[in-house]
Amino acid sequence: MVRHPTARSLRLSLDPTTGRARLVIPRRAALKPALAWAEGKTAWIEAQRANLPQPIPFVSGLCLTVADEPMEIRWSEGPRRRIDATQGILSLQGPQDTVARRVEAWLRSRALALLETETRAIAAQAGVTVDRVAIGDARGRWGSCSSSGTIRYSWRLILAPGFVRRATVAHEVAHRVHMNHSAAFHALAAELLGEDPAPAHAWLRAYGASLHWFGRSS
Repeated sequence: MVRHPTARSLRLSLDPTTGRARLVIPRRAALKPALAWAEGKTAWIEAQRANLPQPIPFVSGLCLTVADEPMEIRWSEGPRRRIDATQGILSLQGPQDTVARRVEAWLRSRALALLETETRAIAAQAGVTVDRVAIGDARGRWGSCSSSGTIRYSWRLILAPGFVRRATVAHEVAHRVHMNHSAAFHALAAELLGEDPAPAHAWLRAYGASLHWFGRSS
C-alpha cells in the first residue's frame, strides 16, 4: 500500500515479478474505505495471479536455456561439490538440499563472465571505459550505468535469448556516452548493437517477468 502525492483515485495493480498486489492511495484519501475497496477486488487479484508464470525451482531434471544453449540440471549421489557443465548437462553431486543454491551461484558466475566480456567488447567499440561490471537481481530493471563507470546487470539475463542480453549491454554502454534517453542515445545504442533493439525491448516487455520466477519454489 502506497500513498502517492499526485494520485487522483485508488489504483490496484499486481507485480508480475512477485505476484504481490499494490494499492495506490491519493495523499488525502481515507484509509479505511480504500482498504475496503481493495478487499472487494479479491476475485480480480486471484484471477490476475492465476495468469502469472509458475515458479520454476532449480531441481534435478529441469531443462534451462543458458546463453542460448539447452542445459539440463542433473544431480546424482556422491561427494563432488564442483558443478560440471558439459554437453548440455549441468552435473552436480553433494547434498541434494543445496542444489538450488549452487545452481543459482553457477548461473550468476556464468552471467558475470559473459556480460563482462560482452560489455568490455562493446565499450571498446564505443571508445569508452567501464570501471566495473557487476550483477544483481533487481526487480525493476535489467541494467544500470552509474556516472562513475560501473555497469550492473540482472544475472537473469543469462536465461534470456542472446539478442536480448546483447541489446541490454549496448543500452548500458551507450549510457557511458549519453547519461539520458535522448535521440542521440538511442541512435548510439542501435549502432553499437548493429541492429534494431526494438525486438529485444518487446521480448522483455512480454516475457521478462517470467525470468524472475526461475529458482523459486513458490
